Amino acid sequence: MTKTCLECNEKIVGREDKKFCSDGCRNAYNNKINKDSTNFMRNVNNKLRKNYRILSELNVEGKSKTTRAKLLSKGFDFEFFTNILQTKTGNTYYFLYDQGYMLLDNDFYMLVKKDI
Repeated sequence: MTKTCLECNEKIVGREDKKFCSDGCRNAYNNKINKDSTNFMRNVNNKLRKNYRILSELNVEGKSKTTRAKLLSKGFDFEFFTNILQTKTGNTYYFLYDQGYMLLDNDFYMLVKKDI
């Protein structure tokens, strides 16, 4: 029984459990499977990535303070985050993966990083 490449259907030579004829075909196949299926999905993921980069850039030490104006000037979009954490004391943190922020008084924000 001859096996064929999952991407280009060429004959595979080599190990019995091989699925692709080359690294190029493997990469092309996986890129097709993992691409964002719609523009909406791609746009949301881009906004999440941008917000994450902004928080990472402003929160190098793992805990810091910044203003709403500074976040907005860098293009931060407060509508996009990955999860919300409510503490026992009633504080609400918004997270983008491991980078988070909490609203303080006078439009200041506490930036934090979760230890994973």
